[in-house]
Amino acid sequence: MKKDYLIKFMTRSGSLRGTAAIVTETLRELVRRHDLWPTAAVALGRSVAGCACMAGLLKDDASRISLKFEGDGPLRKILVEGGHDGTLRGAVGDAHVELKPEEGRLDVAGALGRVGTLTVIRDPGHGPPYTGKVPLVSGEIGEDLAWYLADSEQIPSAVSVGVGVDSTGIAAAGGFILQSLPPVDEAAIEQVMRRLETLPPLSGLLAAGETPEMLVARILADLPYEILEIRPLRFGCTCSRARIESLLLSLGVAEIRRMAQEMETTEVTCEFCREHYAFTALELQALVAQTGPPRGSA
Repeated sequence: MKKDYLIKFMTRSGSLRGTAAIVTETLRELVRRHDLWPTAAVALGRSVAGCACMAGLLKDDASRISLKFEGDGPLRKILVEGGHDGTLRGAVGDAHVELKPEEGRLDVAGALGRVGTLTVIRDPGHGPPYTGKVPLVSGEIGEDLAWYLADSEQIPSAVSVGVGVDSTGIAAAGGFILQSLPPVDEAAIEQVMRRLETLPPLSGLLAAGETPEMLVARILADLPYEILEIRPLRFGCTCSRARIESLLLSLGVAEIRRMAQEMETTEVTCEFCREHYAFTALELQALVAQTGPPRGSA
């Protein structure tokens, strides 16, 4: 089994930088946990690949990035998160969405919808997070991410994400981001754009075994470049029993007492990893006791 990983690269002139990633095993784990049907799996896989590539550009060890796609299609939403540490997680609004293929391709845009928004939250791990929001331009994921980077972060970017599906399930998943940095090298950009225009479908390249290193070599061709970092990627959720307890406390003491009275066991399921956390009535009462006596009591 090949491991997921990401490479970070830059041309020696410093005018182009980017990341390229394989997220096949991460997507397979998400398919298993969420019981994703093919169209939902491809939509989530593209989003995870894009998130991994964007997270690869984060600088601080504790930093994370969250993407939320919301559309008017039956999938409703896609949520993905990635960290500088290489962990990735994700979820969709309806795991069992399945639409008729369009021109032989799974209809991701039809599932998500072409009218909606993409919200990106960058959490540096210290200080307030940065939030950007743009309208969807196609619902195909890659084009929406490219538009966000150009419009909200003012960085001209090429984004390509793809998922290959065969009779056994997920064959491969991954993507790349390529960005232009000042001072602009028009000749280099023109050369790369010509390469991108003739690039075969990414899903097919990945399914045929193309690696991130091979993708970058194919795109940059004769432009001298260096691989700055190779980073392992994996599925990883930030949920824990302590975090779920904090979530319950945010509902308020009255609501927790109501749940303790009405149900022998309260079960909370993490939206991202589908792990179940069970709390007995006694455990909920103990949670309330941790908050201390009501104000004004003797």
